[in-house]
Amino acid sequence: MRSEPRLPAWLTRPLGDPARIQEVRKTISAHGLNTVCSEARCPNRGDCFGRGTATFMILGDRCTRDCAFCSVGHGAPEGPDPGEPAAVAAAAASLGLSYVVVTSVTRDDLRDGGAASFAETIREIRGAIPHAGVEVLVPDFEGRQAAIDTVLHGGPDVFGHNVETVERLYEGVREGADYRRTLDVLSHASRALGTARVKSALMLGLGERREEIEATLEDLRAAGVGIVYLGQYLRPSRAHRPVARFVHPDEFREWERRARAMGFSQVSAGPFVRSSYRAEETFARARTTAPGSSGAEKRPGAKERERSAEPHHA
Repeated sequence: MRSEPRLPAWLTRPLGDPARIQEVRKTISAHGLNTVCSEARCPNRGDCFGRGTATFMILGDRCTRDCAFCSVGHGAPEGPDPGEPAAVAAAAASLGLSYVVVTSVTRDDLRDGGAASFAETIREIRGAIPHAGVEVLVPDFEGRQAAIDTVLHGGPDVFGHNVETVERLYEGVREGADYRRTLDVLSHASRALGTARVKSALMLGLGERREEIEATLEDLRAAGVGIVYLGQYLRPSRAHRPVARFVHPDEFREWERRARAMGFSQVSAGPFVRSSYRAEETFARARTTAPGSSGAEKRPGAKERERSAEPHHA
């Protein structure tokens, strides 16, 4: 196996405000919650915690899959905590969040993959912070459309599901996942919500080829994805898949231009871009640039969300 390339100079991050970081950690701990920021060893957690925000990770800290790029713990998880949705809402309110991002471990052991927990968490957040935006980043639910519909009926403002890498690399990178199934999940959500509210993310530096990145972006557009993020894969530990290459910021800017030319409404690309990083800023831009909006697009009300989440059939 060839050695990993040396870390380039542009991959450095500020530590963030120590007092705010400690405040966020205390709040998360006090409510007995997990964040993907910490569990996945995200390089942006100092920045995010330092700005007083975090991405909540529900359904425990043990994933039923063991992807080669991810540091989230793998093993037999415990049953869902019925009090977790309310705890997420309380923590979000305590932190003063106006935009809340919720993700989870993959729970192939649950009949609905944890979809009901997502929906209940959205509802709890709505009750605690009525005007907050809510974004979910979900697993593939093994392709079960009923589970996807359960989440959609919860009324998220943005539905996210990450493609992560190109089709050729799926077998060695994404245990238990399937590229075409990922596209089907996104397509189903897009038919219900519209492209402007469906999001996916792609890591670069795993060994993909340029033409494969291009093909993946085209597949995401065809699936109805309107928001796309591209970031640098960083190896969480020596036990994980090595980095094949470090992508220069200029190349990320090139991919951002290319993705916009393909028709994505919102694009974020850069070495430290992650699917939930500064997601509130992307959502704010989407609201102010939506076709027909006069400076601000209203978030759908409860009845509108219910109608938009009705199952659609091809």
